[in-house]
Amino acid sequence: MKNPSAVLAFAALFAGSALAAPETYVIDDTHTFPRFQYDHFGLSTQIHRFNTVSGTVVLDRQARSGAVDITIDATSVDTGYALFNEHIQGEDFLHTAAHPTITYRSTAVRFEGERPVAVEGELTIKGITRPVTLTLTSFHTMPHPIAKKPALGANALATIKRSEFNAGKFAPNVSDEVTLSIAVEAIQQ
Repeated sequence: MKNPSAVLAFAALFAGSALAAPETYVIDDTHTFPRFQYDHFGLSTQIHRFNTVSGTVVLDRQARSGAVDITIDATSVDTGYALFNEHIQGEDFLHTAAHPTITYRSTAVRFEGERPVAVEGELTIKGITRPVTLTLTSFHTMPHPIAKKPALGANALATIKRSEFNAGKFAPNVSDEVTLSIAVEAIQQ
């Protein structure tokens, strides 16, 4: 070797570049469940979820940026009661015959220091797209103990009005405001 310090400097530069590269994580559909809740006639708060989700999360900690691309199978809505699942999938609500998926595509990820705290994006339900900001109430990365790969996990909250997605039947008796609560885990590709 003619110049060992040059080789070390190059290696350090390459290592720094590798660490700064965006990391892509694939949604773990066995640990990712978008839930939604609403007031039902003032009697109770109903909480339901979707069972089938796919997508990716891209995280670039160095640049403090990221991207979220999620697809929810709207036919996987789970109310705990098969007949009510069909009702929610009907034309008055999700209309899954014409719109079998719900999507969320980020437009920006906001950071405080090195930690993402919110995701701004566009939510599409029934072919109607509206801006929705997800507030991250937790965010963690670590080596996944079983997959033996880097993993991330987050919990996010947002409130939407279902009437803005042409799904407002029975409002205000059944609240127009719906709280979205999303638990997500993803494993690096």
